[in-house]
This record gives sequence, structure tokens and C-alpha cells, in this order.
Amino acid sequence: MRFKAYIYVITMLLSAFALSGINFDHLIKTNHKIEAKIIVILLSIALSYLVTNFITDFIDVSKIITK
Repeated sequence: MRFKAYIYVITMLLSAFALSGINFDHLIKTNHKIEAKIIVILLSIALSYLVTNFITDFIDVSKIITK
């Protein structure tokens, strides 16, 4: 699957955009903004990994079903 890298990039941007709407201030101690940004980055990487694998598995399964 040559397009998997493109899906990773797209889902990374979408998940970072979606996570930017969540306020992590009440979860993070005061004066720890760098840690909050790291959490958002790690969560967006994990979310994009899960979504990309779902999309590629769904495409593979749909190819099997249509044969």
C-alpha cells in the first residue's frame, strides 16, 4: 500500500486539529505547558496510527468482499 504514508499524514493533521479543541489545562499542573503540548502530540500520533490502520484494514477487507 503506497498510499498509507499519505493517510498517516492526513490523519495526523486531523487528529491534531481535533485534539486542539480539548482543554488540557485542568489536567496539567500550572507552568507545565510543554508537557501538555507533548501529550497532545503523542495522542495525535496514537490516534492517527489507530485511524490509519482502521482505514487500510477496511480497504483490504472491502477488496476481499468484492471479489
